[in-house]
Amino acid sequence: MPEGPRPAYRRIVLKLSGEALAGERGYGIDPAVVDFIAGEVREVAGLGVQVGVVVGAGNIWRGASGAQEGMDRATADYMGMLATTINALALQDGLEKMGVATRVQTAIEMRQIAEPFIRRRAVRHLEKGRVVIFAAGTGNPYFTTDTAAALRAAEIEADVMFKATNEEGVYDADPRTDGAARLLARLTYLDVLRMGLRVMDSTAVSLCMENRIPIVVFNLARRGNIRRAVMGEPIGTRIEGQGEGGEERWTKET
Repeated sequence: MPEGPRPAYRRIVLKLSGEALAGERGYGIDPAVVDFIAGEVREVAGLGVQVGVVVGAGNIWRGASGAQEGMDRATADYMGMLATTINALALQDGLEKMGVATRVQTAIEMRQIAEPFIRRRAVRHLEKGRVVIFAAGTGNPYFTTDTAAALRAAEIEADVMFKATNEEGVYDADPRTDGAARLLARLTYLDVLRMGLRVMDSTAVSLCMENRIPIVVFNLARRGNIRRAVMGEPIGTRIEGQGEGGEERWTKET
């Protein structure tokens, strides 16, 4: 029998916002949403793709917001790192209930609940078909989980970084207020950096640029989108290459 189409990528890092786990609640963890995401990840893992996941903590705590309210910034950021671990454990539970072997690795040691992040061990897990969820950010304050995702993507030599959001991708205007806003299929890293776009923070974009890791931004809520992205279908916005700067773009930060 002829083989079907093969995935475009061998190893990926999927960046999920913490808000994605909250669903319509807007806060906390919605088990139905966790099950939906787990099912989407299970599908691509079943294709033989090695999957690393980095999840944010905006559904529970944002360090930057705590700092704005007068809290010590480092303390607020460490609280955010702990919150990402709560989300990682929830996603691990959802995946393992579906029969997907999963490991959580944390940048801050908490051995009773997860492994410490060790690059070689993470790669070995991936090679054995286990989904690896990277928690606790980079382990350092002042860095976002977007930067943590870019760092882990570089460390494990991922072929691509997926930024799953609640928008279709990057637009040339705010689609919430401008009905004529156009989805932009392609951008360069320098477009994002020069225009100060809110796709992800500049440190994350620079890391991906320096390590030639493409970024694909797409809507997580559409069933099958992770699989479409893995198969190389043209969805959302693809960011790669140096190119020349262009007009200002817009995307909703998640």
